[in-house]
Amino acid sequence: MTHSIRQLRAGDEASYRAVRLEALTNHPEAFVASAEGFLQKTDAELTETLESLSVFAAETDTGSLGGIAAFYQAEGRKEQHRGWLIQVYVRPEHRGSGMAEALINTVVEFAQTRVIQLHLGVWSENEPALKLYKRLGFSIYGTEPRYLFVNGRYVDEHLMVRFLDNHPALPQRTSESDKDE
Repeated sequence: MTHSIRQLRAGDEASYRAVRLEALTNHPEAFVASAEGFLQKTDAELTETLESLSVFAAETDTGSLGGIAAFYQAEGRKEQHRGWLIQVYVRPEHRGSGMAEALINTVVEFAQTRVIQLHLGVWSENEPALKLYKRLGFSIYGTEPRYLFVNGRYVDEHLMVRFLDNHPALPQRTSESDKDE
């Protein structure tokens, strides 16, 4: 089954609601939001979400959404260089198809014109996601212990980053006196 990636807009609330609710229901350890809280959101609130975040979806050739991934940019003046990859979810029947990679790469491409580094948080036990994120250039820079308490147990979260800017190489030391600095 083929898919194409597109940004969700006003009018996509029902499709977004279905995928996001499935993610929150089936994987409560992977998201801060709860299915119960999300169920209470009105269509107007979902429209606001689609307008404030940049939510991308993988649409199958049948017109259904197979997965989503969103971009959020920090708003403070001192944080505007940072963005977040959030709400990543691919329905089970599409896992292993390249859909997750396509969604993440779309968010990375979108983010490159807005920020110089892209962060994410991922459940420390989600080995397939960790493997994918590492392959796509993200690296772990910390672990948040007991980040969530879900179904009677604590869940740790790895914090990951991918730097999107190209820093020039550090200057090479050319003299003996440079070594002492």
